[in-house]
Amino acid sequence: MTVISNHLPTPALQALDAAHHLHPFTNDAELARKGARIIARANGVMLTDTDGVEMLDGMAGLWCVNIGYGREELAEAAARQMRELPYYNTFFQTSHAPVIALSARLAGLAPEGMTKVFYAGSGSEANDTNIRLARHYWAAKGKPQKQVIISRRNAYHGSTMGGASLGGMAAMHAQGGLPIAGITHIDQPHWYAEGGEMSPEAFGLERARQLEAKIAELGEGRVAAFIAEPVQGAGGVIIPPATYWPEIQRICDAHEILLIADEVICGFGRTGNWWGCDTFAIRPDIITIAKGLSSGYAPIGGSILRDEVAETIAAGGEFSHGYTYSGHPVAAAVALENLRILEEEKIVEQAGQVAAPYLARRWSELADHPLVGEARTLGLLAGLQMTPDKAARAGFAAGPGKVGMICRDFCFANHLVMRHVGDRMIVSPPLIITKGQIDLLIERAWRALDQTYAVIRDEGLLKVA
Repeated sequence: MTVISNHLPTPALQALDAAHHLHPFTNDAELARKGARIIARANGVMLTDTDGVEMLDGMAGLWCVNIGYGREELAEAAARQMRELPYYNTFFQTSHAPVIALSARLAGLAPEGMTKVFYAGSGSEANDTNIRLARHYWAAKGKPQKQVIISRRNAYHGSTMGGASLGGMAAMHAQGGLPIAGITHIDQPHWYAEGGEMSPEAFGLERARQLEAKIAELGEGRVAAFIAEPVQGAGGVIIPPATYWPEIQRICDAHEILLIADEVICGFGRTGNWWGCDTFAIRPDIITIAKGLSSGYAPIGGSILRDEVAETIAAGGEFSHGYTYSGHPVAAAVALENLRILEEEKIVEQAGQVAAPYLARRWSELADHPLVGEARTLGLLAGLQMTPDKAARAGFAAGPGKVGMICRDFCFANHLVMRHVGDRMIVSPPLIITKGQIDLLIERAWRALDQTYAVIRDEGLLKVA
């Protein structure tokens, strides 16, 4: 039996990693110089590295470990399924019990009128699928010219060719000839950075109405769908103004445009409800799922379809699309057990009614720090914007990201995983986080902010752009 050991010294593991492992979203030459952080084990909301240092995981892995680390039930579900049926595909009129049971469970949890699921191995794959679903749907309706999908700048919808094209991140588009044809973008609803003198309410309407203007520019007969996260996650935990989503919904309804809600981050309790769609009263035609579906314990993603969309796809004949691991039996079994735990232990309700209000209260205190211009939460998503001038909502003269990186490194030094997006610090902890652990998160975040402030003051970085 092959044994994977954590007992090699950390430098030896780092050297092997640098020699053979190309990391995602990483400058590997820089990483090789400093050495990767090697995570050895995890339990609850805490991670432990190979040097024995315990860290509070404020990011739930990559926004995904909703039920926390170390749940033996999911390991047992995987082992049991591997022994019974480790793999079979769902192509060619074939199915198996785990994917059937998971589909039925998801149909019961999804918003009303959404009872069909198409599976993928990740959120990126699912969003690739959504491009084809939207275009095939309109072709089956006799409108094959409806091909264009509208997204938002600074959106993240995965890193495959399709997913990265749907996303609106310039750094990703600069690599690999992106975006692919038939995808275009409008501005994001980020009031703090882009709202100027407008009220949040007026700004929300202005940004939503860019969708209507883009539809008019392209021609309604060419536009297939609009895709967006209820809350932009990787873009910086951007919580839209209250006026934004009602106007987006009105526009999609008025112009015969499919609405795709990317719930890869927001779904399965992250916003304090089962779905971000519930939180914002969105009525999507397609929901993208992944991450919290299995709490990251197994790779799985998918698209939940409104019944009319699914019926139209089915009436259009064979949908020539799929993945080897669509509805993988082990991943489906793990996801089922994860959903059971979320439901039976009322983790979503506890997160929404107890943890989220407490995080909101404690997180808001960070706005008193001299470095913080905004501190906002929604459910168990939180972001704070660092600034050299609170009143002006100004950026740093050093350019976006320099101060954020300094703060991120101090977070790690204080045994807190908190991510930076530019000069915005964000967290998305496991839904099981306790009040005491939230107190610890705030204490470590405040200390990191103090240390960041001292360094940038001494280095002359407290200058307005």
